[in-house]
Amino acid sequence: QVQLVESGGGLVQAGGSLRLSCVASGRTSSSYAMGWFRQAPGKEREFVASINWSGGTTYYADPVKGRFTISRDNAKNTVYLQMTSLKPEDTAVYYCAARGGRLVSSRTAEYDSWGLGTQVTVSS
Repeated sequence: QVQLVESGGGLVQAGGSLRLSCVASGRTSSSYAMGWFRQAPGKEREFVASINWSGGTTYYADPVKGRFTISRDNAKNTVYLQMTSLKPEDTAVYYCAARGGRLVSSRTAEYDSWGLGTQVTVSS
């Protein structure tokens, strides 16, 4: 298993930007695709973005396409989520997740390891 720790959340005004980071430890020698998910109060956890092991393939949920960018630095065991043009509806706890294998996925059940999350609040 892989241990994941997110950071970079905070309070930002609408239209602003934030960059989330997720550092992996443990069995990082294995090949893992990574994903970002979010959960707003009273709502189910939803997919945001995913990236394959090499970083060559990315996949985004429609609400964030063109505004968010997922990337990774395997030398640092870190995955990033650059968020721009933030909207109040982006407010949520953001979770980093890892899944064995190299392929991207939007399915929560296909991820094996999860971080504890970082809060992102966008004010109007």
